[in-house]
Amino acid sequence: MKILISQPIPANQARYSALLEKFGAKLTFHPFYLIEPLTSKEFRTQRINLPDYTAIVFSSRHAIDAYFKICEEMRFKVPETMKYFCSTEIIAMYLQKHIVYRKRKIFFGDGTPASLVAQIGPKHKGEKFLIATSGNSSPETMTKLFDAAGLDYKVGRFIKPVSQNLHDVDIHDFDVVVFYNINDLKSLHENFPDFQQGELKFIAYGNGIANALEAEGYTVAVKGPNTEVTSAAKAIEVLLSQ
Repeated sequence: MKILISQPIPANQARYSALLEKFGAKLTFHPFYLIEPLTSKEFRTQRINLPDYTAIVFSSRHAIDAYFKICEEMRFKVPETMKYFCSTEIIAMYLQKHIVYRKRKIFFGDGTPASLVAQIGPKHKGEKFLIATSGNSSPETMTKLFDAAGLDYKVGRFIKPVSQNLHDVDIHDFDVVVFYNINDLKSLHENFPDFQQGELKFIAYGNGIANALEAEGYTVAVKGPNTEVTSAAKAIEVLLSQ
């Protein structure tokens, strides 16, 4: 069985190698979209004055790279007093690419918006926060918590999804396509405006993409994450075991 996975080749392919051994499946990794930073011109349309903010909130490494790129393009020198609030420790550690980590005020949560707001607490309530987002995923959960805590903030978009050219992919040469994000579906439509699912089986790893596929009338064979489907590799295994 030939399976198309709408992601770059992972650094650790052990989980997928097991599928090859067990089922003889042929896996092809091909990202349907990539994340790119906004240009300074695109960023300026949001009318955000970077020097106004004393703290910034990050939930992805892409956003960190984009923030410092835009700061450089706009000739804004990030002050050493800037406070950084990151969704996880892994994302916080990524700041080392751009700043001297031990000399900065850096805080991180456990991956949930509530844990991040807890890190802010009363101690940092007086800061003016800039929440870095892609502009594609909704920051509503975060902003509701910021509102409830009485925090001063603004949401700023720093990155954008860019559909990739898939015209070298014969999508109907595959038996299964694995989707992760609504941008995968957007790219599919942009590359193949007349696309029909036919006999193709779809795997959706993510509630958003599962709902989007079904809303457009596509049939989803396996959905995750859930108690049984704990990874995309597991979703493939479940499908191949049927």
